[in-house]
Amino acid sequence: MPDAGHDPEAAGRGPEAAGRVPEAAAGHVPGGGAGRAPGTGTGTGTGAGAGAGRVRDPGDARARKTEHASRTERVREAGGDRRFASSLIASGSAILVLVAVAVVFAPLLAAWGPEEIDPLASLAPPGGAHLLGTDLNGMDVWSRVLHAARLDVGIAVAAVALAVVAGGFVGLVAGYRGGRPDDALMRVLDVLQAFPTFILALAVAALLGGGTANLVAVIALVNAPAYARLVRAEVRSVRELPFVEASRTSGASFWGVLWRHVLPNSLTPVRVIAPLNCGWAMLTLAGLSFLGLGVPVPTAEWGAMISLGTGDVVAGRWWTSVPPGLFLLICVLGFSLLGEGLQERADSTRR
Repeated sequence: MPDAGHDPEAAGRGPEAAGRVPEAAAGHVPGGGAGRAPGTGTGTGTGAGAGAGRVRDPGDARARKTEHASRTERVREAGGDRRFASSLIASGSAILVLVAVAVVFAPLLAAWGPEEIDPLASLAPPGGAHLLGTDLNGMDVWSRVLHAARLDVGIAVAAVALAVVAGGFVGLVAGYRGGRPDDALMRVLDVLQAFPTFILALAVAALLGGGTANLVAVIALVNAPAYARLVRAEVRSVRELPFVEASRTSGASFWGVLWRHVLPNSLTPVRVIAPLNCGWAMLTLAGLSFLGLGVPVPTAEWGAMISLGTGDVVAGRWWTSVPPGLFLLICVLGFSLLGEGLQERADSTRR
């Protein structure tokens, strides 16, 4: 019986069989699945390839995680800043509402007039018919403090409003026009800002004299350069925006572009700074009146009341000057808190 290993037919079929056996075996060997993964690939091979891709670049996952954490932290900080800004705005608004109530209802809250004299109660201590006592002339301190709020707040707000209008107009024209008009106006502002604010106000008040109208003009003059520079800086950035260029190319006039497009988008810093400047304007007014260049006596004004009561404090009669000083402090604090809150909110929005 011939040996199968030497069978010529088997030997002839050997190469074919040998060729088929590796193919059949390849499906069962462990390396077969790996060999198919790059080509057609089974589900297992595909998952292995995807997993291998993620393992090769772990930096992307870490970068995404870091970016997400950073974004979350920024959102958390922005939320905290907005809450802090809201608390400042609420506190300042509450103080100013109380001041407004005192201003409006001053005649109802005081039994005496601001310049009414009680000849039998000169330098009377607080209590009885006079809630905060009387001054040297026998005038009721409580009534004068309330009525002085009308004058101080009114002058400060009017002066800041005039400064915003005048300074804003100068900054608007200078920033949008540019060139020589811009240079000339900025040099004038440099001269005004070369002097300390209160010294300049003192000099102008001495030149013009006292009186409500003159004080409004003086305080507006020393505050207008700051608003002019603020508005000019905003206008120089707004004038390059596409919608302004589109308005110019569509045939809009010079003033039309300014009032309709440039000015409304340039007042954001002004709205933030104006409440702060109201407080500084009240301090400037009180300082001028303290030195005798403000509201003439016997008109009720906080700075003048503090000045008249300075000698009484040394003698122990604190009620002639301490109450007006405290009311001035509270009012300035209200404006300061409101301005700081608006500034914090604007900063958190930009972040």
